[in-house]
Amino acid sequence: MDQLSATTSHEAGPRDRRARIAVAGAYFVQGFCFAGLLTQVASLQKRFDFDDTQLSLVLLAVPVVAGVGSVVAGLLTTRFGSSPVLRAGGPGVALAITVTGFAAQRWQLYCALAFVGLMLGLVDATMNMQGVGVERRYGRPVLNSFHAVWSAGAILGALVTSGTARLDWSIGASLASVAAVGAILALVAGPGQLRKAEEAQEIPAATAAAAEAAIPWRPIVLIGVAMMLMFIADSAVSNWSSVFIEKALHASTAVAALGLAAYQTTMLLGRTTGDRLVSRFSPTAVVSVGGVVGGLGLILVAASTTPALSIAAFAVVGLGLSLVVPQSFSAAGRLDPAGTGIAIARVNLFNYVGFVVGAGLIGAVAESLNLRWAFVVPALLVAGIVILAPAFRTHAPAPAPAPAIADAAPEAAS
Repeated sequence: MDQLSATTSHEAGPRDRRARIAVAGAYFVQGFCFAGLLTQVASLQKRFDFDDTQLSLVLLAVPVVAGVGSVVAGLLTTRFGSSPVLRAGGPGVALAITVTGFAAQRWQLYCALAFVGLMLGLVDATMNMQGVGVERRYGRPVLNSFHAVWSAGAILGALVTSGTARLDWSIGASLASVAAVGAILALVAGPGQLRKAEEAQEIPAATAAAAEAAIPWRPIVLIGVAMMLMFIADSAVSNWSSVFIEKALHASTAVAALGLAAYQTTMLLGRTTGDRLVSRFSPTAVVSVGGVVGGLGLILVAASTTPALSIAAFAVVGLGLSLVVPQSFSAAGRLDPAGTGIAIARVNLFNYVGFVVGAGLIGAVAESLNLRWAFVVPALLVAGIVILAPAFRTHAPAPAPAPAIADAAPEAAS
């Protein structure tokens, strides 16, 4: 039996629900700010006169630095817990995209994007540690719902870009408006997040070190590679969808931003129903079927002849790949019943490996062939997700849900 299906649910008290809302806020801010930046890629390419190869190298730097941020997050959370790092990282992402929007010279852009990468890495790792902590407390699948909130934020971020483009706002003004909303929400959500003592079982340092050493590497790598393949495809969509629609299909910037919005809309739909699907069919089944659908969607993107068709194809890709990432983090959490956060930080590194490989690979294919082939290659690679889907059937012993906090009277689960 899949270990997830054997997890025991329990009633969630007021503190559990408050933590769930606060952590959802962190996911929303990350998606909102990230999409606001990504949908400006084509505009940044124009401002700094990058060709496709130069653009791919610039995009490559962000996930490299984000990987460093993820490692740093793993080190900091072991000592302080994930919430302090996340509460600093959320406003940090907002500040970083604002600085990017006002960069006037290439060296300023490079520094700003390095800052973006570092903050993204800190937030990606710690928000998923918080998400797994909440899921552990609930004792049932809830992580997909957090990623659905991320997608909702990304949709709104993409739509803000489309709207500000129609109003002829500058890149800086557009990103500053996104950042202001993101920073306010991050500051409001922060106090409700799980404290260190609430994230996992309280265990002695020596026992925690032993628990970290006991986390198996083989399933981490298999799950991580599946996530990497997903993020190669995600990199193609996130970094190149607006470029493809604008350059290959001759659409306006406002229309080009709708490709990412469509992708994130179906991501949202898939993740909204994901927890129920996982409970009914198992993580292995939903990941396997999703890989097939995502690959077919990428082929449809490559074959698109009109902006409308390409936007619909990006929607298919989003629906297919929607559950791979949340199930990767959920599986990593089950491999770490002590809740050290190390397994999540390790799996999160494959996120950035996928973006690094995706940025370089897609850019190289676009330069040597064309942008259509840049979506065929990830379509072929996504087949690997189907092959690796059995790795999501993890068998680490499930911990008992964390005890209710002293100030939380039991109530019905929300």
